[in-house]
Amino acid sequence: MSRNAASPVYLVADVGGTNTRIGLAPAMTPGEQSVAYYENAGFGALADVIRAYLAGHAQARPDAVAVAIAGPVAHGRGRLTNLGWQADAETLAEISGAPVAHVLNDLAAQGYALDHLAPAAVERVLAGEDGGPGAGAARLVVGIGTGFNAAAVHTIGARAFVAPGECGHAALCARGPVPGALADWIAERNGGFASVEDALSGRGLENCDLFLAGGDGPAGKRRATEIVAAAHRGEDRALRAVRLFRDVLGAVIGDLALTFLPFGGIYLTGGVARSVLPFLGGQGFAGAFRAKGRFATFMERFPVSIVTDDTAALTGCTAYLRGLEAQGQPSQPVAQ
Repeated sequence: MSRNAASPVYLVADVGGTNTRIGLAPAMTPGEQSVAYYENAGFGALADVIRAYLAGHAQARPDAVAVAIAGPVAHGRGRLTNLGWQADAETLAEISGAPVAHVLNDLAAQGYALDHLAPAAVERVLAGEDGGPGAGAARLVVGIGTGFNAAAVHTIGARAFVAPGECGHAALCARGPVPGALADWIAERNGGFASVEDALSGRGLENCDLFLAGGDGPAGKRRATEIVAAAHRGEDRALRAVRLFRDVLGAVIGDLALTFLPFGGIYLTGGVARSVLPFLGGQGFAGAFRAKGRFATFMERFPVSIVTDDTAALTGCTAYLRGLEAQGQPSQPVAQ
């Protein structure tokens, strides 16, 4: 695959705490045939995953690389919060042979993807007012997977700008007897501090389940996938765990909505978000989201959706690179 200035080829990757997705993007969205999935447990470093992918695409000669990681990024370098892997632009360029390489936060990539997703890739959870990016309204992407994070997406001219953040590591402010007891239980097990991510992530769902079981040992602990499967079967404990997760999620996202005022919509992303989608209907999630006292009616203005496209971050990486190209500055790594 030769380099062509008129039609550049991008190597894009989405690196989470559990899995990595990699694809080649000759267009805005990576072709299905080029996207590969890897379990991170089988590799020692991000560089090993990328080398494995390129070994299967020996003819690929990317013009630029963009890698989205689940962790904070600054000056073209970052570290995955829940894995410990490092990512830096210099190493990515060396491994891929591309002259341009960028490292982004994974929520930034999700934010850059919003304007390029197919309508079928977004499923509405709560209705709201029509205040999309064309009206200059902010949007919010919330990632719920191995970890938790949120980032505001602003439209500036014809381009999106995503403000980075690490919301998952803020203190969990849970209201109500059961959510409050959950927060106290988590804090007791974590040196006196309970973070949002401790309740709203894969391990967060596991914490909800174990808390309701009254257990502290491994015998009572189940994986998040097992809990969701049991909830679909109608098991009482699993259903209560998913509903507790749902209620805490609604309250936290409601707080974020008041913080960022995303009248353009709130978009939930990530494997855990997609897995609990069937349980977000009815009044449980909506009630928790809108339970803001005298601002309860105001909260009805914010639409909430779930991004069902598992490769949205790859689309976002591609959009980010194309945006740099359009600005005439593709060779300058930018921290996100």
